[in-house]
Amino acid sequence: MMLAILMMFPSITFAEHDLYADVKNSAYEMAEVIVNDHGVSGLQYALVSDGNIVVSGTAGIFHKSNVIPLNSQAMFGIGSISKMFTTTAIMLLSDQGKLDLDEPVVTYLPEFKMADERYKKITVRMLLNHSSGIMGSVYVNGATYDYPNTLNHDALLAQLATQKLKADPGEFSVYCNDGFTLAELIVEEVSGMSFSEFIRQNITGPLSMTNTKTPQDDFDLNRLARTFLNEEETPVETFNMIGTGGVYSTAEDLCRLGQVYMNDPGFVPAAELLSENAKIAFKQKEYLRGIWPEQSDSSIGYGLGWDSVDAYPFSQYNIQALIKGGDTGLYHGCMIVLPEHNMVFAAVLSGGSSMFGQLMGLPLLLQTLLAEGEIEEILPPLEIKAPVPSAMPSELTSYSGLYANNSIVKNMEIGTDGKITVSVLSDTDSPDETYLYTSHGEFVNETGDKKLTFVNESNGKTYARIIQTINAANLGQTVITAYDSEKVEHNIVDNATQKSWDERSGTKYYIVNEIPTSQAYHVVESICIEITTRKELPGYVGQYKILDLDTAIQDVQIPVMAGRDNVTYQISNVDGKEYLSTTGWICISEKDIVDIYAGDNAVCTIQGNGYARWYTINKKDAGKTMTVNLPENASFAVYDEESCVYYSTVKGNQPVKLPENGKVVFIGEAPGVHFTITTK
Repeated sequence: MMLAILMMFPSITFAEHDLYADVKNSAYEMAEVIVNDHGVSGLQYALVSDGNIVVSGTAGIFHKSNVIPLNSQAMFGIGSISKMFTTTAIMLLSDQGKLDLDEPVVTYLPEFKMADERYKKITVRMLLNHSSGIMGSVYVNGATYDYPNTLNHDALLAQLATQKLKADPGEFSVYCNDGFTLAELIVEEVSGMSFSEFIRQNITGPLSMTNTKTPQDDFDLNRLARTFLNEEETPVETFNMIGTGGVYSTAEDLCRLGQVYMNDPGFVPAAELLSENAKIAFKQKEYLRGIWPEQSDSSIGYGLGWDSVDAYPFSQYNIQALIKGGDTGLYHGCMIVLPEHNMVFAAVLSGGSSMFGQLMGLPLLLQTLLAEGEIEEILPPLEIKAPVPSAMPSELTSYSGLYANNSIVKNMEIGTDGKITVSVLSDTDSPDETYLYTSHGEFVNETGDKKLTFVNESNGKTYARIIQTINAANLGQTVITAYDSEKVEHNIVDNATQKSWDERSGTKYYIVNEIPTSQAYHVVESICIEITTRKELPGYVGQYKILDLDTAIQDVQIPVMAGRDNVTYQISNVDGKEYLSTTGWICISEKDIVDIYAGDNAVCTIQGNGYARWYTINKKDAGKTMTVNLPENASFAVYDEESCVYYSTVKGNQPVKLPENGKVVFIGEAPGVHFTITTK
């Protein structure tokens, strides 16, 4: 009968069933949520299975005028996903027999030195799995607007030569950007090429990733999706720490890269790029080589380059998932690979956070697995419940005390009733938290999304371990298991030392050694550091432990994330002016900043040290208009008490109305640069 009907009406056809219709619909809906509800201006995403694109799409805008549509060819900064290019480059050199992951870094970079003899034990592997013990991140002159340069890259070894290690090499893994810039230098030294040239010849070229570039490549920067700050379009971002976070790409190109790590990618160049041994190495749980919190569910568990090699929720299905996220100040991204199932998801964003890409990709990959019959069902998300109090063993009160991480110092008071009160002592902005002991042997916060236990580790330290469940409405769910803080003793200093820091309390120090195109001058939170002491926390400057009259340090040793980027505050006096130095940045005390002269043809000259020149705005000059004769390769910025109201690198050279209680900074490329200023 059906055959007869078809013969009578040959134009009738039956729509082919789209196996991935639900995946595509979900992707569209989640993309709209991310753009409309989470401050993201542009989003691009793609999912590939067995070499075929399942879904590829965009949401949001390319730039403010929205004349050019946002499509799959628009390029975005990918932040720390760049680390996978660095790691892959190292593994390629290993495959070629040109380096050994377990050889010391000094074997390949003899000029690498630190102010700590343990540096000689740092291996190449430790750079890639975050266990080197290096303090963290030197960002100076790394993030700029439309100014590709190698200043940060070229200065790293000199910066590291002044640093000590925060832990024994290999003792534990904690996120470390500088390890990947060191790895970038190794690639260049061993290969004899620039890093950009190496990845172009050995990764992006063979994989036909035509939309993947670095700031050092020759391409049209107008191809980059625009970024926004305070709803204003910025110049294009050039993040010059390339091996750490400076690559540009697209979602579809990142899926090409993700195929490299699959068992059977369905794309010959990806299948042949790395040896089988290298592919196996990429899947290993590197974080277990050192101290690490016990975990069953988490989205952090470092591999070689990866943020996680056994990520939730796929761990619940006995499926291995590899995740790498990336964030700069303006761009964000996420790549998730299921190597055994030959799937990869990638998302890149302007604005927002890499977490949104992850929370989009996790459910989409589960839906794809379901559509292909690889799983029988999608398990319900973890249920978050308010705690039901239970009797607590009395010995747990001994864990009361002071706890610190790289952001805060807090007091945890554990009552015999099983209630923990957490009070942040290092600042006044954080509200108290309450946890209640439950029958599961965990303390749970009032909303039920955090579970806390105390762990006495093999290194003799006590840590507060927190398992946090993160939900975003109409997106996915993820879990992070981490050591949140380390139990520390009160820091006792003599009266003279405490007084020296108390006298500085409330003083702001303004950055002077970023270049004229630096993004730092565009964000008021980035231009200064405020020294703060509190009577509730003697011996500390904020979260920094006072060491002597002029030095304060962070010396917590915490695996995972909470111990990343440990830094030192060092105060010095040069030519009668007080400066604060920290991880390469140099900042001048506001007490040494004078009022700007408000008149005709005033001259500001960059001095021999090359530092930016800061000025305050006298109350009587507020409301006047300042006009600047701006030299080439120079800039200036104006701030009110809350924000940057004008930055010439962003807006061009224009007359500016001076705000009340504001500040002005003039930044030159070299000593001797002159600015002529007229204020009326």
